[in-house]
Order: sequence, then C-alpha cells, then structure tokens
Amino acid sequence: MTNYDDKYLKRGASASKSEVHSAIKNTDKGLFPGAFCKIIEDKLGNDPAYCNIMHADGAGTKSSLAYIYYKETGDISVFRGIAQDSLIMNVDDIISVGAVSNMLFSNTIGRNKHIIPGEVIREIIDGYEEVISMLNDNGIDIHSCGGETADVGDLVKTIIVDSTITARMKRSDVIDCSGIKPGDVIVGLASYGKANYEKQYNSGMGSNGLTSARHDVFTKIYYEKYPESYADNTATEYVYCGKYNLTDSFVHGGLTVGQAVLSPTRTYAPVLKKIFEEIGRERIHGIIHNSGGGQVKCRGFGKGIHYVKDSIIEVPPLFELIRDSGRNSYAEMFQVFNMGCRMEIVLPERYAEEVLTISGFFNVDAKVIGYIEKNPVSGTQNKVTITAPDGNKTEY
Repeated sequence: MTNYDDKYLKRGASASKSEVHSAIKNTDKGLFPGAFCKIIEDKLGNDPAYCNIMHADGAGTKSSLAYIYYKETGDISVFRGIAQDSLIMNVDDIISVGAVSNMLFSNTIGRNKHIIPGEVIREIIDGYEEVISMLNDNGIDIHSCGGETADVGDLVKTIIVDSTITARMKRSDVIDCSGIKPGDVIVGLASYGKANYEKQYNSGMGSNGLTSARHDVFTKIYYEKYPESYADNTATEYVYCGKYNLTDSFVHGGLTVGQAVLSPTRTYAPVLKKIFEEIGRERIHGIIHNSGGGQVKCRGFGKGIHYVKDSIIEVPPLFELIRDSGRNSYAEMFQVFNMGCRMEIVLPERYAEEVLTISGFFNVDAKVIGYIEKNPVSGTQNKVTITAPDGNKTEY
C-alpha cells in the first residue's frame, strides 16, 4: 500500500473499494458477467430478446464542496452541477454497456435541514431537469420519475445527492467487455475542454476522488470555518491541507479554483450514441468508464489482459494543480483520478480513426492512448501499465 492509499483511507475513503468488492464477490454477476454494469433478464417486459439494467450512483463528497462554495460566495448554481454529477455518473455507466434509450431516472436526496434550505433542493431538481433536457435533445431517451428528499440531519452533516437509472434494451445490443482481446487499441476521450453540448469550459474533474481533491487543494481556513464539511474523526493533518482558497483564479476557462474542482461531470452519451450508429456496436470490444479507480479501472475487465497505456491524453491543468498542491506522484494520482480521460473505447485499430473523427465532431478531444496485449504472467488476472508525462512507467 502506498502512502497515498494510506492518506486516502485516513480521510475515510478507499480508492480500490476492496471491502466492497470483497462483499459482492459471490453475488450473481448477471447475464453478461464481463459487462461494465450488471445486466439481468427482462423483468419489465418478460421478453427473452431484451434485458434490464438498474444502476445507482451519486455526486459523492463533491456535494460537501458545493456547500462550502455556496456559503462562501452565495452562488447557489453550483448545486445544478451536483445534480449533473449525480445523473451522469449513472448515464455514462449504463451507456458503457450500450444503453441509449428506455431510461427511467429517480433521485434520492438526503439533507441536514438545519443548514440546507429549500432553495438548494429546488436548484438540484432544476439541475436534473436541465441535464435531462440536454440529453433528450441529443437523442438520449431518458425520463424523470421523481424521487425522494429526506431530512436526515441526525445522519447527514450537509447533503447527499444520489440517483438511480433503470433501462431496458435488446440483448443483441449489449457491449460486453469480455470481448476485449490482444491486438485491440484503446481510444481515450478527454474529460476536459468544452464539448459542443456544454455551456462552459470543463476542468475534467468528474465525480471521483473528491475527498482527496478538496483536502489536497484547499487551505486550512475551511477546517475551522466549516467543520460540518468533513468527518469528525479525520486527523487534522489530513483536512484541508492544500494551497488554495475557493475563489482563487484558476485561469483556465475563466473559472475560480473552487469552480474548477466543482466542474460538472462531462457526459459522453451523445458521442457514444453517434459511435454506435456510425461504427456499429459489434465492432466495439469494450467500453470502460474511468470512475472509481481512475485510470486503473480497466483492470477489472477482460481476462488475462495487459492494458498498456503508453500515450495518454495530456493531463489537464486541474490534475496538475491537485498533484502539486497535494504533493502526490503521477503513479498515485492514476489510481484515483481520470487524469483527463474518463472514457475508453477498446476496439480493433482499423476503426480507431472513425472514433476520433466522431469525437471531434462534438469537440471532445480523443486519441489512441494505448493497446491490449496478453498478460504474460497470468491467463486470468489483468494488469495495467501507464506511462506518465514524466516518462516513468508504473505497473498496477
């Protein structure tokens, strides 16, 4: 275990989620055990040609940072971004198995009513509707089914924003990562910049690693001012030990540092839908959403595979800022953050150029970041080798 793993655990979080994986290791893996999401029989229509997916995720501790940014600046609009984080973490997971329609969405909000007023809830709900409208405009068929807002101040110090998506799709349309094989290439899609369906520059943050990012980036001033924004039993030296104030200039995209870390999670749904239509699902051997586990997420998919990432997308300014402020190595950062690439498509090399063209149409940078080879030391276990910007290679 690296020092960074230790620091992350002492903040009450886990990059590897080893305890969770251990708890579910003996559960049923569904119809497509190699797929990015669990897929089950069609319980909604009882049609053997179809299948169902139900997925849950949320904005995580990013909502705690939104809370203190709101308190410091009065900018309540940051909670619209939290709604997008919660929704897109689900959408981009299930689209990784090929789902683009028949999506039903529900949200679950748990708040401490003493400090989270109704206007925040309204902003989150409006944020959900705004993102759903954008997705629908881009051909993603998703419908809001309402949700639950619970006043649970005895349990929650600020606010938790979670959601669930259910989808129904043809089994023949499923993209299953068990198809990943030696000879394939890995096309990475950038998490930063300004896609043509986004309103402003996106730093690339996503919704993973926020426990690390907010404490590594922001200064001790918030330790004293907002004790409700972190766990009581976290040692002082691990809380808000960075270099920056929330309102310091980030320079890029005209954002503050706080706004950069709070950048709403980019969705790749419009891009992937177009790729499915133009290239064909059958030519895609796997799609990996670099959420929990960052650039090492791919290690959980395929069998006896070695993921070689030797030409990664340029690491964007935000992650360099986090690395510098937290005094972290690239090797450590790759285990937690997407590092500028939150979606990977694995397919034969002859189709890679078409993926790059389609992604470029949406103004989302993309490149071939690596390739797949056989794991020389195991026919069942996978490994990942990443070449960092400083030239150092790390094997995971």
